Amino acid sequence: VGNYKRTVKRIDDGHRLCNDLMNCIHERARIEKVYAQQLTEWAKRWKQLVEKGSPQYGTVERAWCAFMSEAEKVSELHLEVKSSLMNEDFEKIKNWQKEAFHKQMMGGFKETKEAEDGFRKAQKPWAKKLKEVEAAKKAYHAACKEEKLAISRETNSKADPALNPEQLKKLQDKVERSKQDVLKTKEKYEKSLKELDNATPQYMENMEQVFEQCQQFEEKRLRFFREVLLEVQKHLDLSNVASYKNIYRELEQNIKAADAVEDLRWFRANQGPGMSMNWPQFEEWSADLNRTLSRREKKKASDGVTLTGINQTGEQVSQTNKHSSSLSVQSNTVQSVQSSYNPFEDEEDTGSTVSEKEDSKIKNVSSYEKNQSYPTDWSDEESNNPFSSTDANGDANPFDEDTSPAMEVRVRALYDYEGQEQDELSFKAGDELTKMENEDEQGWCKGRLDNGQVGLYPANYVEPIQ
Repeated sequence: VGNYKRTVKRIDDGHRLCNDLMNCIHERARIEKVYAQQLTEWAKRWKQLVEKGSPQYGTVERAWCAFMSEAEKVSELHLEVKSSLMNEDFEKIKNWQKEAFHKQMMGGFKETKEAEDGFRKAQKPWAKKLKEVEAAKKAYHAACKEEKLAISRETNSKADPALNPEQLKKLQDKVERSKQDVLKTKEKYEKSLKELDNATPQYMENMEQVFEQCQQFEEKRLRFFREVLLEVQKHLDLSNVASYKNIYRELEQNIKAADAVEDLRWFRANQGPGMSMNWPQFEEWSADLNRTLSRREKKKASDGVTLTGINQTGEQVSQTNKHSSSLSVQSNTVQSVQSSYNPFEDEEDTGSTVSEKEDSKIKNVSSYEKNQSYPTDWSDEESNNPFSSTDANGDANPFDEDTSPAMEVRVRALYDYEGQEQDELSFKAGDELTKMENEDEQGWCKGRLDNGQVGLYPANYVEPIQ
């Protein structure tokens, strides 16, 4: 009696399991969304680094960029997975739960109350007879106990000579009455038990009928859960999606298309002996056009003017991007640049664990400018001579790692300094950095911050760390 409550409780558990499954799918959808966003951010960042901040060129560069295209496409697929999980699977469970479970005004669910009422109604007649059997059994056992006591007293009284015959007669009568009570209670007990046995088959049939109704309700839920989980599996399984396979088929083709011979041929034609040359030609002297400024020249602070640009000479050189198929040079133009050095701007941490030296190399990638141009108005004395034997690429080349370690000295900033140009460092008083080159004639030093950024700073703004 009352053990049907476990079956009734299963209905309430079914409603709670719907909530659990919806929460489970919702969390997975959130994971898919976050993963898609991270893929997109990763692809955007590295695409910019490879295309604008890496010295890689040609077909190998395109093969490298194919990984970022793959990430963007896979990101879109995972966003579709997230959408399917929430708009289809989640909503399907929510709607089924609403249709299967009906809340009552007084709390609980209609289905739970119906099942409980059905079990109670089917069990009530049998439970009543069971109660009668228990009462009859209790009376019978009490009569047996009383009979045993009466017999024991009678036996003890026969051995007692002080007991008169009248008292002995009373004890014997007590034994007879207790025996009669035992017979009556036994008969009633057996009768009630027989009635219970006769009612048991009908009771079992009625209870099983209600139980089967609960089983059918639970079967619907189990089958529905199986159906939903299969749909979730289909949405998560990208291996059966044709576009997903095409992504990696295309990635493989792009990688296999990389041709070292072709890249070397391109580099020879555009950056090597095969490139167009603008040989020096006779130029008439001009007072306005003869001003050649060093990239580090700056006016003194007392003048109240900061040099932000320089006059161009009458002849300019337009150097094409390394992606161009050919280098077009106008024969009578020369361009002098304000700065051919672009200090590295730190990106967010990629999450990789690398040594400090390797991390510095990775950061240096983003500081490279594909469109960097070298001044052709040069002399042997200029420190930024792109053709000098000591620095073939000019001192503004961010990939030049030949700086002698002996030149590096740790210094501490005495004052705050905010860089005015792109190639200048910014720091606060008390910050520490590494001096990479000695002070030049204009009073500037080249240094490196701890985040890897390399640039120029006023020499008198720092002091060596003892």
